[in-house]
Amino acid sequence: MTRFKISDADHDRISKAVQQAEAHSDGEIITVIAPRSDTYHDVGLHYAVAAMLLFLTCVAAFPNHFARFASDIAGGWGHPLPPSLLLTMLLGAQIAIFLIVRYALAWMPLRMALTPSATRHRRVQRQAVTIFRAIGEGRTRDRTAILLYLSVAEHRAEIVADKGINRAVAPERWGEAMAALIDPVREGRPAEGLVAAIGMIGAILAEYVPATGDNPNELPDRLIEL
Repeated sequence: MTRFKISDADHDRISKAVQQAEAHSDGEIITVIAPRSDTYHDVGLHYAVAAMLLFLTCVAAFPNHFARFASDIAGGWGHPLPPSLLLTMLLGAQIAIFLIVRYALAWMPLRMALTPSATRHRRVQRQAVTIFRAIGEGRTRDRTAILLYLSVAEHRAEIVADKGINRAVAPERWGEAMAALIDPVREGRPAEGLVAAIGMIGAILAEYVPATGDNPNELPDRLIEL
């Protein structure tokens, strides 16, 4: 799994970018970076169950092949095995397959690689909304908080805004900010991506939620690392 080191100098650059963006708007920008948005343990479990059921389906489709294989394992000589022993071996094989797949997918890079893209997208989106509700939603006077969230392992980012911004800004306006963030992140430069995205978000906020001169700085400007 890709990990990034955000230095103290990078933290300062990001904080200054937030301060500059907020200087021209009543919006409050929150920046969060997380190593990943979920453990995806359920994905590993689903693959293990699917492998076990696939094996059982193959046995049901070709029972004689399994019976001969089980007979060879049990000693051969061509004698048919008792049903009780055959079923016991079938159960043991299912358990072994389940455990092999389950523990193989305990390795996070493999589990992440086998997690469907749509699942990763939903988990990142859900985590971004959860974080925003905890630290941003309803915490500003005019509901003008906005979250820029980067989830490293999934290579995905989300922008979540409060009601005051959503009423004024169409969601598609954030597309350029997202692109400005993701491209440097892919190159291993997350700080540059965050600074660029914050600048674009600030320009949009200045257009739609301009500074009124009497709105205090209500949320921290620093980058939050989870």
